[in-house]
Amino acid sequence: MNRRLKISVFSALLAMSSLSAVAEEAAKAAPETLLEAIQQGKPMTSFRLRYENVDQEGYQSTAATAPKLKTGEAFTLRSLIGWQTASFKNFSFGVQLTDVHEFTDDFNDRRDNQPEHNNGTGSPSLDKRQYPNIVDPGYTDINQLYVDWTGINNTKLRLGRQQLNLDNVRFIGDIGFRQNMQVFDGISVLNKSIPNTEIFAAHFGKVRQITTKLRDGNIDILNAKYKISPTESLIGYGYFIDVENLGQNSGNPTAVGTAAQGGNGLGGSSDIPASPTNINPNQTDASSKTFGLRLDGTRKINDNWKVLYTAEYAKQDDYRGGNSLIDAHYFKLGGGAGYGNWSLRIDHEKLSSNDGKYAFQTPLGTNHLFQGWADVFLVTPRQGMEDTFITLSGSIMKAKLYAEYHVLKSDENFQSLGGRLRDKYGTEFDASVLYPFTDKINGKIEYANYRESDVYGVTLQNAARKGDKEMFWITGMYTF
Repeated sequence: MNRRLKISVFSALLAMSSLSAVAEEAAKAAPETLLEAIQQGKPMTSFRLRYENVDQEGYQSTAATAPKLKTGEAFTLRSLIGWQTASFKNFSFGVQLTDVHEFTDDFNDRRDNQPEHNNGTGSPSLDKRQYPNIVDPGYTDINQLYVDWTGINNTKLRLGRQQLNLDNVRFIGDIGFRQNMQVFDGISVLNKSIPNTEIFAAHFGKVRQITTKLRDGNIDILNAKYKISPTESLIGYGYFIDVENLGQNSGNPTAVGTAAQGGNGLGGSSDIPASPTNINPNQTDASSKTFGLRLDGTRKINDNWKVLYTAEYAKQDDYRGGNSLIDAHYFKLGGGAGYGNWSLRIDHEKLSSNDGKYAFQTPLGTNHLFQGWADVFLVTPRQGMEDTFITLSGSIMKAKLYAEYHVLKSDENFQSLGGRLRDKYGTEFDASVLYPFTDKINGKIEYANYRESDVYGVTLQNAARKGDKEMFWITGMYTF
């Protein structure tokens, strides 16, 4: 870490420490001045140090003579430094800075057109395409900057750059696992006037992705949650996404007569719309609208036993000039049982395909948490996805244990090695151990192992191939 960054972090820590001490003294009474509102605020500060290792069966290009990918290693530190004031005359303010520092660079952080990254633009010996993707580019910026207004009872309006996590983050999330989070620029409102009901609506004009790319567009969100009980809810939602090139074509072969898998297709080699008879999936409009209903909860049977269940359905169609091939659905059905601190469940999730021309997408979701942690399926292949998985979680003393096993198949058959039609992408095992050393410091070890079944692509060098992939992470976290 360079001297400038060390000084900045140290100064911020001192400031946060002083504010926290003053806040504890002033918290006994509501703030009467803006200074008191600042003093009575709360920190938005944490530091996360991580080592990530990726061993991926893949090739540096699609050429028949292409060498295999090298093992990727990333050692990074994410520093989030921020403060939110207490409410003063119905207003409060939040500001948070982010800095991600790369101690090593033996990985492809997917940040193009930067001299220090050289994704195909510099010396071949420096070209990061020789490594697997680890999307944690070095970056310093404003992570959040917003003002909250609570002048209407049971209502909070937020204006500015903000994190957002809805439900299980399947459709809308901040992708908090990665060092650079996804944040949104715009306005949101949360209303709790109706008993047991939360209504959330938002309009965002920009989204900054984990690659640090800030993209323009229009994102409209409506989410209504009714709490059947403290641990059970029924949720209805509508998500309208029209955003410039969300980069969702990776891993989906281009072909005539198919639709782009996320984003609106702009920003490719040309912004000229493709003709209806010769669709270029990198440039056709993939704006979509999604409506869904989710039932999710835990039902207590007695002091020891509880029942877990989830049922969800969503429909996705074209929106605001989106490609007419966008026509797919999503469903999830699962359940299980919990005993004490332990639980076991089985779920089936389907992201359907429209005859191999388009598959259901979740371009703004925290996709790392779904279809396995190895990030093989951040984008749904055009042939769709059927994921049947078992989840086990529990704790031994302070240690929290978690494991998943996935069987991953396509909705429509895909062309495999040798030109044969197949339907099994592969299997994946994921596991983690979290240990809280104190109330502010925790450590975590995670492991992911994806094993390919049928080769997705007609050659081993096919850019869309889902080859074997093994990853592990060691993470230390300090929350101020």
